[in-house]
Amino acid sequence: MTNETIYKICKLIILSGGIFAIAACGNDQEGVPDSAAIHDRVLTLDSHVDISPDYTFLPEFDPGKMTDMKVDLPKMKAGGLDGAFFIVYVGQTARTEENYGLAKQDALRKFAAIHRMADTLYPDQISLAYGPDDVRRIYKGGRKVAIIGIENGYVIGKDISLVEDYYNRGARYMTLAHNGHNDICDSAQPKKELGDVLAEHGGVSDFGRQVIGEMNRVGMMVDISHVSADCMIQAVNMSKAPAIASHSGVRALADHPRNLTDDQLRLLAKKGGVIQLVAYTGFIKVDPARSAAFEDLMAEIADRHGLSKSDFENISKTPEWAQGMADINAKFPLANVNDFIDQVDYAVKIAGIDHVGISSDFDGGGGITGWNDASESLNITRELVNRGYSEQDIAKIWGGNLLRVWTEVDRVAAELRAE
Repeated sequence: MTNETIYKICKLIILSGGIFAIAACGNDQEGVPDSAAIHDRVLTLDSHVDISPDYTFLPEFDPGKMTDMKVDLPKMKAGGLDGAFFIVYVGQTARTEENYGLAKQDALRKFAAIHRMADTLYPDQISLAYGPDDVRRIYKGGRKVAIIGIENGYVIGKDISLVEDYYNRGARYMTLAHNGHNDICDSAQPKKELGDVLAEHGGVSDFGRQVIGEMNRVGMMVDISHVSADCMIQAVNMSKAPAIASHSGVRALADHPRNLTDDQLRLLAKKGGVIQLVAYTGFIKVDPARSAAFEDLMAEIADRHGLSKSDFENISKTPEWAQGMADINAKFPLANVNDFIDQVDYAVKIAGIDHVGISSDFDGGGGITGWNDASESLNITRELVNRGYSEQDIAKIWGGNLLRVWTEVDRVAAELRAE
């Protein structure tokens, strides 16, 4: 895609009333390599995009149309975002047999939605990838790439056979836990309302060890975002294949329990893994006043609608949410692309260029000034170029490192199945 093509796309969008691409339509700095051309040449892969439970089933969640979602096909095209992991997320609830069944049911609905997008509704525009070679083939064929990730191992309950079941449905990574402990491991953020103590398992449970072994066997990447420090260290060490952090930040720059310390970054790199740095403002710069305002808004809306205070999916669909967040963003500004790439710089310094990638967490709370939806993805490449990263290194950060890990996970799985 040439600069002229990008300009025409941006102009068309702006003339149609959209403003989201304006930030991505500026010129590069004089004397700096052509970031738009580099962006076009490298494969750009976002490792974490959330979807609604009503994805593809309601018009407002139709990925083929211009919507209020941060990621849809028009925005991916406008921003030159080549692919994404679309996420089967289910929030943590009380661990009962009934809730295990509901979690599985909710997960299957999201699996069906992603397949519906790629297999039924828009197969001419986007295709599902089941391996790294699929990603490259689909990309070279001119279509967008969809991959499935699972967020929260709670979706398997206590049924380890579901690891292979979900793999067969397309899942290629699973975040071991989310907010709140589950049967696999401890969370970085226990849920008091569920009766969580600080550490239930001391890291990974006995069942969790079996789950990680099964993930290794089938070829599903072990994702340590959201988990406790003990779980992260144990999981990375016990996994026979490299692990990933699908959407985490750097703790040295933002002291949040969801972020990784320098020692964790070094361990992940030593074991061949990758941290996918996330464009979530709270993990880029810590702002206690903003966090308090956010929690107050969540609680207020939850009380008004009879929802759980941690039910982001449904709270964010209420009429009050957009205005409430607009007020918070005006008072407590979001992190910006410069802040985000500061995290990239730091992670590269500690873990090395081969162990750093990026993710958005779009439609799950992610979004920063300059990269607030998929249409602005060029701004990430532009800032990487401005910081002096080579095209080869930008290709690694935008997806190459993650594909390397995925390839190794597949190789290990093949060996394990052959034993």
